[in-house]
Amino acid sequence: MFARVYLATFVAVSAYLACASPLLKARDPVCGRTYTVVPGDTCDAISVAQNVSTYQLAVNNPTVNAACDNLFIDQVLCLGIEGQDCSTVRLVVEGDSCGAILSDAGITLDVLRANNPNVDEGCTNIYPGEVLCTATTPVYVV
Repeated sequence: MFARVYLATFVAVSAYLACASPLLKARDPVCGRTYTVVPGDTCDAISVAQNVSTYQLAVNNPTVNAACDNLFIDQVLCLGIEGQDCSTVRLVVEGDSCGAILSDAGITLDVLRANNPNVDEGCTNIYPGEVLCTATTPVYVV
Protein backbone atom coordinates (compact mmCIF):
# COMPACT_ATOMS: atom_id res chain seq x y z
CA MET A 1 0.00 0.00 0.00
CA PHE A 2 2.82 2.34 0.89
CA ALA A 3 4.35 1.34 -2.46
CA ARG A 4 1.51 2.92 -4.45
CA VAL A 5 1.91 6.21 -2.61
CA TYR A 6 5.67 6.06 -2.76
CA LEU A 7 5.86 5.49 -6.52
CA ALA A 8 3.34 8.23 -7.34
CA THR A 9 5.07 10.56 -4.91
CA PHE A 10 8.53 9.83 -6.32
CA VAL A 11 7.38 10.55 -9.86
CA ALA A 12 5.58 13.77 -8.89
CA VAL A 13 8.41 15.09 -6.73
CA SER A 14 11.06 14.18 -9.31
CA ALA A 15 9.15 16.00 -12.03
CA TYR A 16 8.72 19.04 -9.80
CA LEU A 17 12.38 19.15 -8.84
CA ALA A 18 13.47 18.84 -12.46
CA CYS A 19 11.44 21.93 -13.36
CA ALA A 20 11.81 24.00 -10.22
CA SER A 21 15.28 23.23 -8.87
CA PRO A 22 16.74 26.62 -9.90
CA LEU A 23 13.96 28.28 -7.93
CA LEU A 24 14.42 26.34 -4.69
CA LYS A 25 15.85 28.08 -1.66
CA ALA A 26 19.45 27.41 -0.79
CA ARG A 27 18.71 26.10 2.70
CA ASP A 28 17.66 22.51 3.33
CA PRO A 29 14.29 21.84 4.92
CA VAL A 30 14.32 21.39 8.67
CA CYS A 31 12.60 18.37 10.16
CA GLY A 32 10.40 19.58 12.98
CA ARG A 33 9.02 16.25 14.13
CA THR A 34 10.74 12.85 14.26
CA TYR A 35 10.00 9.26 15.21
CA THR A 36 12.36 6.43 16.13
CA VAL A 37 11.47 3.02 14.66
CA VAL A 38 10.76 0.19 17.11
CA PRO A 39 10.41 -3.54 16.42
CA GLY A 40 7.29 -4.42 14.43
CA ASP A 41 6.77 -0.95 12.96
CA THR A 42 5.31 -0.53 9.48
CA CYS A 43 4.89 2.71 7.57
CA ASP A 44 1.09 2.64 7.75
CA ALA A 45 1.17 1.88 11.49
CA ILE A 46 3.61 4.73 12.10
CA SER A 47 1.40 7.08 10.05
CA VAL A 48 -1.66 6.21 12.14
CA ALA A 49 0.07 6.33 15.51
CA GLN A 50 2.00 9.54 14.85
CA ASN A 51 -0.70 11.54 13.00
CA VAL A 52 1.26 11.85 9.78
CA SER A 53 -0.14 11.23 6.32
CA THR A 54 1.15 8.34 4.26
CA TYR A 55 2.22 10.85 1.60
CA GLN A 56 4.12 13.03 4.06
CA LEU A 57 5.94 10.06 5.59
CA ALA A 58 7.03 8.88 2.12
CA VAL A 59 8.18 12.31 0.90
CA ASN A 60 10.07 13.16 4.08
CA ASN A 61 11.95 9.83 4.12
CA PRO A 62 13.28 9.07 0.63
CA THR A 63 15.58 6.32 1.94
CA VAL A 64 12.56 4.21 2.88
CA ASN A 65 11.79 2.01 -0.12
CA ALA A 66 8.43 1.66 -1.86
CA ALA A 67 7.54 -1.55 -0.04
CA CYS A 68 8.53 0.05 3.28
CA ASP A 69 10.38 -3.11 4.19
CA ASN A 70 13.77 -1.55 4.86
CA LEU A 71 12.94 0.13 8.18
CA PHE A 72 15.39 -0.73 10.93
CA ILE A 73 15.23 -0.47 14.69
CA ASP A 74 16.36 2.92 16.02
CA GLN A 75 16.07 4.51 12.56
CA VAL A 76 14.99 8.13 12.97
CA LEU A 77 12.26 9.16 10.53
CA CYS A 78 11.22 12.70 9.72
CA LEU A 79 7.48 13.08 10.25
CA GLY A 80 7.09 16.75 9.41
CA ILE A 81 9.09 19.52 7.80
CA GLU A 82 8.87 22.88 9.58
CA GLY A 83 6.20 24.97 7.90
CA GLN A 84 4.88 21.98 5.94
CA ASP A 85 3.68 19.56 8.60
CA CYS A 86 0.17 18.18 8.52
CA SER A 87 -0.88 16.44 11.72
CA THR A 88 -4.63 16.66 11.03
CA VAL A 89 -5.16 13.27 9.50
CA ARG A 90 -7.75 10.60 8.84
CA LEU A 91 -7.26 6.88 8.49
CA VAL A 92 -9.09 5.49 5.47
CA VAL A 93 -11.17 2.49 6.56
CA GLU A 94 -13.01 -0.16 4.57
CA GLY A 95 -16.12 1.38 2.99
CA ASP A 96 -14.87 4.97 3.14
CA SER A 97 -15.67 7.16 0.18
CA CYS A 98 -13.93 10.32 -0.80
CA GLY A 99 -17.21 12.19 -0.38
CA ALA A 100 -17.57 11.01 3.21
CA ILE A 101 -13.98 11.96 4.03
CA LEU A 102 -14.45 15.43 2.50
CA SER A 103 -17.73 15.94 4.34
CA ASP A 104 -16.39 14.77 7.71
CA ALA A 105 -13.30 16.97 7.40
CA GLY A 106 -15.20 19.96 5.99
CA ILE A 107 -12.82 20.31 3.07
CA THR A 108 -12.97 20.35 -0.71
CA LEU A 109 -11.42 17.84 -3.07
CA ASP A 110 -8.97 20.54 -4.18
CA VAL A 111 -7.69 20.99 -0.62
CA LEU A 112 -7.53 17.21 -0.05
CA ARG A 113 -5.50 16.78 -3.24
CA ALA A 114 -3.23 19.75 -2.42
CA ASN A 115 -2.36 18.06 0.87
CA ASN A 116 -2.23 14.56 -0.62
CA PRO A 117 -0.77 14.90 -4.13
CA ASN A 118 -0.85 11.13 -4.48
CA VAL A 119 -4.68 11.17 -4.61
CA ASP A 120 -5.89 11.08 -8.21
CA GLU A 121 -8.39 13.53 -9.74
CA GLY A 122 -11.33 11.22 -9.17
CA CYS A 123 -10.18 10.26 -5.67
CA THR A 124 -10.42 6.63 -6.75
CA ASN A 125 -7.04 5.45 -5.52
CA ILE A 126 -7.49 5.85 -1.76
CA TYR A 127 -7.28 2.56 0.14
CA PRO A 128 -7.99 1.18 3.63
CA GLY A 129 -4.95 1.74 5.83
CA GLU A 130 -3.86 4.91 4.06
CA VAL A 131 -3.61 8.02 6.20
CA LEU A 132 -4.72 11.27 4.54
CA CYS A 133 -3.95 14.84 5.55
CA THR A 134 -7.33 16.48 6.17
CA ALA A 135 -6.18 19.97 7.13
CA THR A 136 -8.64 22.67 6.08
CA THR A 137 -5.99 24.68 4.21
CA PRO A 138 -3.11 23.56 1.98
CA VAL A 139 -0.07 22.65 4.05
CA TYR A 140 2.53 21.95 1.38
CA VAL A 141 4.48 24.59 -0.47
CA VAL A 142 5.30 23.02 -3.82
